[in-house]
Amino acid sequence: MLMLKHQWFEELRGIITQGILRIDEPLNKYTMTKLGGTADVLVIPGTIEEMEATVRYAYEKDIPLLLLGNGSNMVVRDGGVRGIVLHLSKLNMIRVDGVKVHAEAGALIIDASKQAAAASLTGLEFACGIPGSIGGAMAMNAGAYGGEIKDIIVQCTVLTKSGERLVLSKDELELGYRKSIIASEGYYVISADFELAEGDKEEIDAKVADLTYQRESKQPLEYPSAGSVFKRPPGYFAGKLIQDCGLQGKGHGGAEVSMKHAGFIVNKNEATASDYIATINMVKSEVKKRFDVDLELEVKIVGEE
Repeated sequence: MLMLKHQWFEELRGIITQGILRIDEPLNKYTMTKLGGTADVLVIPGTIEEMEATVRYAYEKDIPLLLLGNGSNMVVRDGGVRGIVLHLSKLNMIRVDGVKVHAEAGALIIDASKQAAAASLTGLEFACGIPGSIGGAMAMNAGAYGGEIKDIIVQCTVLTKSGERLVLSKDELELGYRKSIIASEGYYVISADFELAEGDKEEIDAKVADLTYQRESKQPLEYPSAGSVFKRPPGYFAGKLIQDCGLQGKGHGGAEVSMKHAGFIVNKNEATASDYIATINMVKSEVKKRFDVDLELEVKIVGEE
């Protein structure tokens, strides 16, 4: 693997001319949890063409490829990631045209929400506090405060694992609660097109301000975290189950269940990914033991032990 990653790095230098290419790059710099070991090779493409070429290169060479996104809904293990990690932070263009919003995969959905509000467009206010990228939001049908991606999406352009470009309609995306065909098929999002509605700017701004206050007052934004760790179990709220188990403030190493919101696990004191994952497993075990409810992860755990 040592020799291979140097070979990949050298070959990718001919592909990545406008982006960034790094070897043995620490991934804790790119994750919201501030956790994770190194990537063998990190690619930050400067253009969509470089993204496509990287995906095709990995497919043709049979190299593992991980799309990191904004690192907001992912826990990278301490052993890091073998193969290529694709980070789309440079593909962040957002364009507003009438009531349509076009956004590239690496753009933050918060920024798309802000631009929509500035253009007096309503429908994307729910995303004003979601800390992920457009690509990640599409993959998990992100939602909050009564709104979700499927309410506003028109179409999404993706790459298959082999690098074929597809344009998927709303129905073809198969969007459900925290799921999509993007996630199930392992597609790579290039961009998304949303359709909003004209609204009153004062009302939009007031709604954004209210949702921002709700988020800041209830979520532990002062510590690194992966956001809401567990999906909502049918008939329950994950945070309430965890709270009722008396788990707030408990954890492993530098990771603990947030005192502010039991659905969050925070990196409170230089936690390792192993600390974070051990805390996740503790929570799942205790909730199963007390309530016989199986908590399902909303976050994705990747990488080597």
